[in-house]
This record gives sequence, C-alpha cells and structure tokens, in this order.
Amino acid sequence: MLHTLMNSPFQCDFALMLRMLKTGDELLLLQDGVLAALEGSQPLTALLAAPVTLYVLREDVDARGLFAQISAKVTPVSYNDFVALAVKHPQQITW
Repeated sequence: MLHTLMNSPFQCDFALMLRMLKTGDELLLLQDGVLAALEGSQPLTALLAAPVTLYVLREDVDARGLFAQISAKVTPVSYNDFVALAVKHPQQITW
C-alpha cells in the first residue's frame, strides 16, 4: 500500500498513521509532510523504525528550502517517481 503524508506530522493523527504502516508499505512525504523527514526530528525517528520504505517529494522539499535539512535516510523522488509509486500501489491512503 502507498501512504502519502501531505500534512505536517504535528497537524495530523501521526500516531494512527504509524500504527497503520505494514511491512512492505511505502510512504511518500509531500507538501507539508516533508517536515517529517527533517534530520533529528521525532517524526523521522518514528518513521525510520517503521517497516516501510520512505520517500520525500524533491519539489516540495525544494519549495520549502529544506533540502539541506532532510535526512539522507529518506529517498528523494520526482513527480514521475510519484506517479510510478501510484501505479505500483492500487491501494493508497492519504494522511
């Protein structure tokens, strides 16, 4: 399943999202969700412990001027990669 986090991890039910993540799922951080990928943040620590592959939309990171602060443990992707993830996962949930 593809999960997309579009809201700040501080303005959504982040704990519920973490409980819903299952082995093999993929999580894409976009819009204000990219804040969850900030190096040293509590949301990032929780996401890295989850059994998912973690991506961040490069364009949204750049738009917020955060590229230097995003963890190297998160894979940056383009819009084309986002489309490929959506095609790969017919089941999706947005947070």
